[in-house]
Amino acid sequence: MRIAAGSVCVTIVLVLTGCSSLNPFSSKKASSNVPAELTEFKQTMDARSAWSVNVGKAGDFVFTPAYTYDSIFAAAADGTIIRLDAASGREQWRINADVPLTAGVGSDGDTVAVAGEKGVILAFDANGKLRWKAQASSEILSAPAVGGGLVIVKSMDNRIAAFDSYSGARKWAVQRTAPLLTLRSSSGIVIANSNAIIALPGGRLLALSLLNGGVRWEIALGDPRGATELERIADVSGFPVVFERQVCAVTYQGRVGCVDLVNGAAQWGREFSSDVGLGIDERFVFAANEKGSVHAFTRDGGQSVWRNDKLAYRRLTTPVSFGRAVAVGDGMGYMHFLNREDGSLIGRMSSDGSPILSTPLIAGDKLVFQTRSGTLMAVTTE
Repeated sequence: MRIAAGSVCVTIVLVLTGCSSLNPFSSKKASSNVPAELTEFKQTMDARSAWSVNVGKAGDFVFTPAYTYDSIFAAAADGTIIRLDAASGREQWRINADVPLTAGVGSDGDTVAVAGEKGVILAFDANGKLRWKAQASSEILSAPAVGGGLVIVKSMDNRIAAFDSYSGARKWAVQRTAPLLTLRSSSGIVIANSNAIIALPGGRLLALSLLNGGVRWEIALGDPRGATELERIADVSGFPVVFERQVCAVTYQGRVGCVDLVNGAAQWGREFSSDVGLGIDERFVFAANEKGSVHAFTRDGGQSVWRNDKLAYRRLTTPVSFGRAVAVGDGMGYMHFLNREDGSLIGRMSSDGSPILSTPLIAGDKLVFQTRSGTLMAVTTE
């Protein structure tokens, strides 16, 4: 069952009983909020395409490219997986997984992992040769995390499973209870040091040992509040971000905040609501709320630095720090560049007109993003 809440759609997920759910990233998603019109401004950052490749359409899913060892890996809903040279965009190989895909790509440069329909997990070597297939307990919507000799996935029934990256043997699995009502989104896993940090429904962050899946810590970033199940949705959105010994994340209808990577101790938090993840750098944490406002907070204490409301209801991506700018994509295929210090617009460029859904990726001196229609574009700025 799908319910519209402002510009965000939520779904009742009853995966244990075999019920299905609708995708909030569908182009049919309705909203009563009119996206802000783009206004003219003096562009002081010249953004241009360095290269562009068509991977294939994303369909109703979100595909995020991966960057490692000077290569870009990307995937599409029809099963296409490609490896490109990050500098030139030259295609190194293109294969088909022979199964429709729902999420990807995760890679450490040696193993390339994607998720297929009905929860199948596929791992390939760096040359595109299939290593193994495995089966998750339910559908997977976020890219597998690859590192420490493991491929780790989170399925929609709130089960986290780790597989040996070379053999596909299951090493461990952890089950968490899912709330009745959740965002159907691509919140995921980040590997940091010897931990897997997992974004969970219900506003929880979980740190597991890579060695055996043991719980290092688990904290409530955003406690569900409200009289109805809809009001109580407080899922962690997007992927957690890590900087040095700090883990930061944001929830829907909850909070944005940071905790200690080692023990999960809270460092700061403040009320916020977002259905995408965070950006982070040495000074700031960047967030976009579900109404389309982009915010910057100090990384060490969470004080508000600036807010930009010029992109209201344009269905923004996770914002990322890119040189002197903060880059954020929108649902109309534009990439916007905001001044990192004060949030003012300093640059803009268009792509193919279809939504940019994935988190923009920093690949050396380039910004790489993927659209729903399948354009994989690298951007340079001056």
